[in-house]
Amino acid sequence: MRKNLQRKRYTSLLALALCASLLSAPAAWGEIPTAPPVPLETAGGGSTAGGSGAGGQTAGDLASGSAAFQGLISMEGPSAGASGNSAGPGAGSGQSGSAGPGSGSGQSGSAGPAPGETSPETQAPQTGNAGPGAGVSQDAAGAQTGGAGTGASVSTLQAPQIQSEGAALIDGSTGKLLYGKNENTQFYPASITKLMTALLVAENCSLDEVVTFSETATTNLESGAVTLNLTVGDQLTVEDCLYALLLKSANEVANGLAEHVDGSVEKFADRMNARAKELGCLNTNFENPNGLNNAEHKTTPYDMALIARAAFENPVVQKIDSTLSYKIAPTSKNPSGRTVTMGHKMFYSTDSRYYPGIIGGKTGYTSKAGNTLVTGAEKDGVRLIAVVMKSASTHYVDTKALLDYGFENYSALMGGASGASTGNRWEQDGDAWHFIKGDGTRAAGEWLTIDGQEYWFDADGVMATGWRQAADGQWYYFRSSGAMARDYWAQSGENWYYLGSDGLMVRNAYTPGGYYVDENGVWVQPES
Repeated sequence: MRKNLQRKRYTSLLALALCASLLSAPAAWGEIPTAPPVPLETAGGGSTAGGSGAGGQTAGDLASGSAAFQGLISMEGPSAGASGNSAGPGAGSGQSGSAGPGSGSGQSGSAGPAPGETSPETQAPQTGNAGPGAGVSQDAAGAQTGGAGTGASVSTLQAPQIQSEGAALIDGSTGKLLYGKNENTQFYPASITKLMTALLVAENCSLDEVVTFSETATTNLESGAVTLNLTVGDQLTVEDCLYALLLKSANEVANGLAEHVDGSVEKFADRMNARAKELGCLNTNFENPNGLNNAEHKTTPYDMALIARAAFENPVVQKIDSTLSYKIAPTSKNPSGRTVTMGHKMFYSTDSRYYPGIIGGKTGYTSKAGNTLVTGAEKDGVRLIAVVMKSASTHYVDTKALLDYGFENYSALMGGASGASTGNRWEQDGDAWHFIKGDGTRAAGEWLTIDGQEYWFDADGVMATGWRQAADGQWYYFRSSGAMARDYWAQSGENWYYLGSDGLMVRNAYTPGGYYVDENGVWVQPES
């Protein structure tokens, strides 16, 4: 008994010493002090998955001049309340971000990360940079490159409200990212994979070549997979196969095409990955030609948009992928042939989801991927590519929101015709960043959407980084790039806080990843 009491006293003293050490540590971002926990199960008493904070606020207040953002914005950081934990960081707690603001830094992580998985600023800031403009991009290491400091695309209009976990909108002519939500986060693509398959087949085959289907092509499928009901020995032309692939989304046809081009699915997957790299895809790995469930088969909304851009530029793919119906030649189980129809609903003028100007698209769904959707559209000479991933049946609504946003704001998003030298540009003053608007005045005390990302500028005109509190009490976190954090864990001292998909700090709720945060927004670690 005495030994047990001594052990308990020693453990208590050790715990107190550890707490004191943590409380005295400076605020930091990016590295979790302990291993991420096992996600908590969602239980009664707390709301699930909050993309919104207390009071059900949404990002609808982001438009410049909204009443919720009038007046002083606090910079003291969120408080952990009466628990005795350390308070949130002040305005200067983050890195100075001397590499300059801009959407090129992107956001990492998905809508449901574990604390510490969305490491914010792990790279030392660059110096001596004039501030990125429209030319900013992100290389494989996450470093900002390019950028002349002028011609940034800026809009005071609210960015589209996207419910899917991942989304990307790019200009079809240049590949420029116009909007992104977790655009560089990997998701399962499902059947939108077939756009890459179609592109490679069109690039390497003639339409009149004959594909003979093997046993592996027709049987290497999971239960419930969509098929054309082909059997061993069936033969179709490459042209018929492409229609079956893109309209019917037939999975054994994808296998047969892969074997026709490279002899095996595995070798064709290598070709897919090599082509993806040629297109600038940095976060893509294909394991099969059809998108059926595979733990290693992943891509990102932005990468998929680049693939779709190339596919829609191919005349063979674009023609087939904009056809509403096609009659496939006879096969063993379809002696009279079979008519396949386009599955993408935005093509049909009689459908409520119709959108004028669609030039191509592909649907996808698996239990792991959720709904995925790729869409190309043209209007007044402008071509846009929209991608949504990991959707819970909001893929068409989200796609319409993306396309509307892109077409309505295209000129501003692309930086205007001339990249004016007097406006729409970043300006650096020491460690502070300012933005000069199109009228030549400095942004101050307002929100701006620049290159698809939301920024807050304090009353003195300095771009916000770190924590900010709005007049209605809601908390936001701005990364060292200045972009408002979404679907993101930020650490202050020993405490972790979660920023929802609308940018608000979540309180008294479970995050999409299953972690509970209390009424002060602090992640409650499960007892070990």
